Amino acid sequence: MRISAVARETGVSQRLLRYYEEQGLLRPVRLANGYREYTESDVTTVRHIRSLLTAGLTTDVIAQLLHCVHDDGDRLVPSACPGMIGHLERERARTTEAITQLQVSQQALDVLLAAALRQPAVLGGLERQAPAASPRTSPPAGDHPASGSPSTAR
Repeated sequence: MRISAVARETGVSQRLLRYYEEQGLLRPVRLANGYREYTESDVTTVRHIRSLLTAGLTTDVIAQLLHCVHDDGDRLVPSACPGMIGHLERERARTTEAITQLQVSQQALDVLLAAALRQPAVLGGLERQAPAASPRTSPPAGDHPASGSPSTAR
């Protein structure tokens, strides 16, 4: 099977398939003309790689664990390989730390956003107070300080 067929079947670009080969994750047979020849086993391997990437594993870790997984119907099942649990626990801890850091960032952004929403709005470098409750004090539609048209007092 040629690289284009594997790309179609797996939804992975040809460039990414070559990258997997560079990383030692895929080992297609090379024909005399230099073309790569893939097997159904390679298609399965690509699916395993994609599942492990979805789990947040790096290609370095995947290279160490790829031989430790197999299909059980529609799900990927790890085999009892030395170091497998340790790798998975480290990756889970790394993911948990990243989530914690993102939550801290989100909270900081929430504080900044809330403070910004309490301040006068800035449009085009001009400060504008929020419209008053009375419609008579609001500028007419289309007559906005940022639009460049003069404002008329009412």
